[in-house]
Amino acid sequence: MEIVLLQDVKSLGKKGQVVKVNDGYARNFILPKKLGVEANAKNLNDLKLQKANDAKVAAEQLAAAKELAAKLEKASITVAIKAGEGGRTFGSVSTKEIGKAVSDQLKLEIDKKKLVLEEPIKALGTHEVPVKLHKDVTAKLVVKVVEA
Repeated sequence: MEIVLLQDVKSLGKKGQVVKVNDGYARNFILPKKLGVEANAKNLNDLKLQKANDAKVAAEQLAAAKELAAKLEKASITVAIKAGEGGRTFGSVSTKEIGKAVSDQLKLEIDKKKLVLEEPIKALGTHEVPVKLHKDVTAKLVVKVVEA
């Protein structure tokens, strides 16, 4: 029996794939758990429509990421940190603080997990922080660290 997978199934295939399985395996495992549906003309047509929709959504997400990247490239944010004599800082600036500063100063929502910091910022001055917005789009955000 041929099955169109609705979810990834370990050792069988990925979502959207058409696979050939034994009738018993399909009736007793795949179909009752809603992991797949029988591969008939209607289901295959629905699969094609769904793939077309997925491609459209992916294109929209890419366009939105490029637009946000353009905004971030033009902007810069300022983060204040406590510092002692000689510009030595107490603590560091993390992705959480940068994300909060972006939402407060630029009115843009960026998840802290999208900010790529090799290590927290521990020095005063201007730093460029890469922001991974999409698998194909990475922007550079200018972060100015000043003494509080």
